[in-house]
Amino acid sequence: MLPLPKLIFMTKNEQTSDQKPESSVENTAEMSSTNKQSMEDFVIYIENADIYQGKNLILNQVSFTIKTGELVYIVGKTGSGKSNLLKLLYGDVPAINGTVKIAGFDLRNIKSKNIQKLRRNLGIVFQDFQLLQDRSVYDNLDFIAKVTDWKDKNARKQRIEEVLTLVGLSTKGYKMPHQLSGGEQQRVCIARALMNKPKIILADEPTGNLDPETSYDIFSLFRDITQQGTSVLIATHDYLIINQIPSRVIKIEDGKVLE
Repeated sequence: MLPLPKLIFMTKNEQTSDQKPESSVENTAEMSSTNKQSMEDFVIYIENADIYQGKNLILNQVSFTIKTGELVYIVGKTGSGKSNLLKLLYGDVPAINGTVKIAGFDLRNIKSKNIQKLRRNLGIVFQDFQLLQDRSVYDNLDFIAKVTDWKDKNARKQRIEEVLTLVGLSTKGYKMPHQLSGGEQQRVCIARALMNKPKIILADEPTGNLDPETSYDIFSLFRDITQQGTSVLIATHDYLIINQIPSRVIKIEDGKVLE
């Protein structure tokens, strides 16, 4: 459920018998202002949205919010709609009905030419890595920087070094993807997701191909990222890790999003 606006109360001492009705109007205006400010604090704000795959309704009346710097898990059975929810958020399926806002973009009214702008404010991490196998770790990241309009070579180099350090791969930039372990390859993917300093990272089963110990390390890295102000939304089946690194959980069940 969406958080209720902060209500404004007066103590008995503040209430007087000759109080004028206009004061309630002022309180209402103040409440409205407070609610507006709080909405801006959400990197994701969804209210009463329907999600379709083609003509099939997958999720009905979706409503939830995510704050800046928050770690949130999405859980649900295979085929329940977790991936479709993420696709909605990065603009791969249309927003139908209600309100859908992410990283400052209104997805109900977004133009196709602005989808790429939206995605530059997001980081996306997939289960199967999707690294370019014919180039080094550094060149994988440099490619992303170039296609997202990093013109300055020195600025690209500095940012690549920063994100590799953040994910613990500062000495692996020269390596080819096949020379890395699965966990290291996923760390490269997270570094790639961080290149443009996103407001939120969307991760779809990011540890589905990894062993439990490596999975724990990856989830710990996501937790560390949130502590620097980037929100992280993870679709996962890994309940063991959720218990080890607890945080807020959103559950998808019978076409509904529940908390």
